Amino acid sequence: MPIPDVSDRSLGELVSLQGRTAVVTGGAQGLGRAIARRLAEAGASLVIGDLIEAGARSAADDLAATFGVTALAMPLDVADSASIAALADTAVNQLGGIDIWVNNAGIYPSTPTLEMSDDEWNRVVRINLNGTFFGCREAARRMVQGARGGVIVNLSSVAGIRGRGPRISHYVASKHGIIGLTQQLALEFAEDGIRVLAIAPSVMITPGIEASPRGGQVDLERAHAGLLGRAGRPDDVARVVLFCASDLSLFMTGSTLLVDAGEMAR
Repeated sequence: MPIPDVSDRSLGELVSLQGRTAVVTGGAQGLGRAIARRLAEAGASLVIGDLIEAGARSAADDLAATFGVTALAMPLDVADSASIAALADTAVNQLGGIDIWVNNAGIYPSTPTLEMSDDEWNRVVRINLNGTFFGCREAARRMVQGARGGVIVNLSSVAGIRGRGPRISHYVASKHGIIGLTQQLALEFAEDGIRVLAIAPSVMITPGIEASPRGGQVDLERAHAGLLGRAGRPDDVARVVLFCASDLSLFMTGSTLLVDAGEMAR
């Protein structure tokens, strides 16, 4: 399925997600909630999945009231492929299909490698990498069935490009895997008009990081300021997800976009 040439469309038309349905995993808070907000602002109908169902419902209610879009919430465990399939089915059955799928859900634990148990390693890979694969697979299955293409956006990390110091070997491995998966699936899904992109942010100052023990001990703004003079915020990532999800990026697939204030240039 060749993608259309949109050279004659206005900027407003290229950014607009009116008439499209987006699914965001881990959308109750932090990056996921900011992503869902930008997609809703652009006009997309939404399904927000999160392990914290009450948070997902709060996010959905807020976006529906603020932007006048349809927004649904569901409990979601991304480590469980059946849970992801149920989320995808809800989008199809209640909103008519899936045009955009954002694999945002993930965890960031910290354990030195020599102290890391099998269970700790497997948990991170199961949630971060397996969960992304399950999301890609279930989204693409329904996009193929709908025969209208779509875009899948995977959240990797600068840790998916190079090592990040001690204590996160499981996280680094999972995020490297997401970038490789993105490249491979871009090849596999292209003939069905499905684009697959990844985003690699540096540390973003989310409520979770601010509430963490380390967050209360350091000046987060100074500790994570990049070349551009400040630390990142969730909306810095959300705006790039909107670019990927919209027709602005229509001639892109298989790429990983850095959102790192120049960290990888150092």
